[in-house]
Amino acid sequence: MELWDDAPSTTVLGGVAIALGIVAVILLLLWLVARSRLTTARRDRTAAERDRLEAELALGEVAGRLRIMRELHDVAAASVSALAAQAESVKYSTADPDATRRGLEQLAPAAQSALADLRRASSLARDGEADARAVAEPALSTLDELFDLMRESGLRVEVDQTGTPFELRDGAELAVYRVLQRGLDNALRHGGDGTTARVALRWSDNGLQVLIDDDGTRAAARRDGLDPDRAAQQRPYSQEDDLAALTRVASGRGLTEMRERTENFGGVFTTHEVPGVGFSVSAIFPALAHHNGIHGVKLGGE
Repeated sequence: MELWDDAPSTTVLGGVAIALGIVAVILLLLWLVARSRLTTARRDRTAAERDRLEAELALGEVAGRLRIMRELHDVAAASVSALAAQAESVKYSTADPDATRRGLEQLAPAAQSALADLRRASSLARDGEADARAVAEPALSTLDELFDLMRESGLRVEVDQTGTPFELRDGAELAVYRVLQRGLDNALRHGGDGTTARVALRWSDNGLQVLIDDDGTRAAARRDGLDPDRAAQQRPYSQEDDLAALTRVASGRGLTEMRERTENFGGVFTTHEVPGVGFSVSAIFPALAHHNGIHGVKLGGE
């Protein structure tokens, strides 16, 4: 009789276990769905933040171009006025051939200077046509926001800043910001999730050096389940490989943009691969505290 009494108890326990298993599976599915939705929402929010940041940068660029164009036009107008005055003086100096010759010799450089200023203004206008959309202008004071946004996107960002920062002109500040943004974007795009980007800002008395070093190659090996150190040792690097990595001219829209922005403020932009590790970007602005962003041409009032 005792054997018959244990059977219903075993059946009940088995049914409870099955029910608990079903509940656990349902809860697990609900948790997975909730996590997936949370991940999707986080990605959407990050994408929206990046779009907002891109819009702010675009407006900053347009505003900077307009300011420079206005200053260049003022300089060009002053040059044309001086040119007209010199031409007028030449007209009344016909009695003195030497004075006429000196006046004519001064006309050509003045005309060339005015023409150069007008061409720079026209170039800025053409460059700004594609960026005529945006919201507000970001600054280096908002770099933490950029770094946090890149971390949310999957990039590990480490920052090291040395020296004493100094105030930058709006155009120069925007150029440095853009170099950092594009450099981090490229590190994430080519290195993928889990890539570490080490950002260094080296301030001197008059200049700034921006360095971005990533370990995209090592990150790719980690994602594939490989030991990054062993993966780098599978094919030993020769001196030719190192030389090729250092001298190869990297191309692409992002790198071209960073190079142009750096050179526009008197800087030097270089990139190179680090064999077995990743990619390195360097933007050196030796005279950023004084540079006006028009290839060394002084603007009105300077």
